[in-house]
Amino acid sequence: MTGPLLDETPDARLADAVSTVERVRGRGRRRSVLVAAGLLTAVVAVFAVSLSLGDMVMPLGKVVETLFGGGDGGSRFVVLELRLPRALLAILVGIGFGLSGAVFQSLLRNPLASPDVIGISAGASAVAVTASLLFQVSGLALSGGALAGSVAAGAAIYLLAWRQGVAGQRLVLIGVGFGTGLSSVVWYVMARSDTADAQEAYLWLTGTLNGRSWGQVWPLLSALAVLVPLTALAARALGPLQLGDDAAAGLGARVEPGRLALLGCATALAGVATAAAGPVGFVAFVAGPIARRLVPGRGAALPHAALTGALIVLVADLGAQHLLPSVQLPVGVVTSIIGAPYLLLLLARANRGGSGG
Repeated sequence: MTGPLLDETPDARLADAVSTVERVRGRGRRRSVLVAAGLLTAVVAVFAVSLSLGDMVMPLGKVVETLFGGGDGGSRFVVLELRLPRALLAILVGIGFGLSGAVFQSLLRNPLASPDVIGISAGASAVAVTASLLFQVSGLALSGGALAGSVAAGAAIYLLAWRQGVAGQRLVLIGVGFGTGLSSVVWYVMARSDTADAQEAYLWLTGTLNGRSWGQVWPLLSALAVLVPLTALAARALGPLQLGDDAAAGLGARVEPGRLALLGCATALAGVATAAAGPVGFVAFVAGPIARRLVPGRGAALPHAALTGALIVLVADLGAQHLLPSVQLPVGVVTSIIGAPYLLLLLARANRGGSGG
């Protein structure tokens, strides 16, 4: 029996297979670029709308004119001092949380492995609330305390999960338990504090961009300027590590140093984002899965997760400002409305698959 396939030489069949693989990879790369461009365009569009809308609605032309040094004193104050820092902070916070969540989930191979689920954000909250309510710390020192709290919580969870290596499921379970314990510390400190101070701390714990200014933008921008390239560098080990420790070691990857570098970067990203705006819930949790659905087969899709996180926070903050008349909601309220149904869907799927307990 003969046919076209059998008539081909081995070299021809190999060349055909290589050509097919190249075509598939090319389609994946084109889709990745198009999705990234679409997400970036959406971020820019929502960013422009957020600068335009408010008590004083401005045409986009006047917003652009003001951004480039034109406009009168009123428009410069509204755009440059009130709306621009808030919108930029929303983008930066979203990038931090989105990138952090995508790294955690991909590295630990668990969709629940988000910093706001496994105790990283709880560590930042515990230190920040304790420092604020018991020691009257504020400003940059408070942000530094939140960052230190997240890093300390990440280190403690890593050490508690260490058993000749770190298994993803064990780290997630220990993180959930550790985070619950830290949350009890937060509520204990708040219960012993003055009511007005406790209310202010509660607002921060919800995650808010209300009243944020350039004082929060510059430190976060500086931190991300360092952490994002470091994460990109560390992410070169992410592909092998997603295959499992044995396979990664077999491919020549340095398993524990690579994992520790990625966990450190992801923890620091969540810490600096929390320090700027509080523990804005569910952004890190949903940004990575959305990005991976947009570009299937592209691994962790870290750039897409960062852009998705930025878009989520921008849209959520725009809704928080304008959904209700005369009331500005904390952005964390809106992101929770988005993320809570996704968590329930995830748990329902786990139960249907027999892994939900």
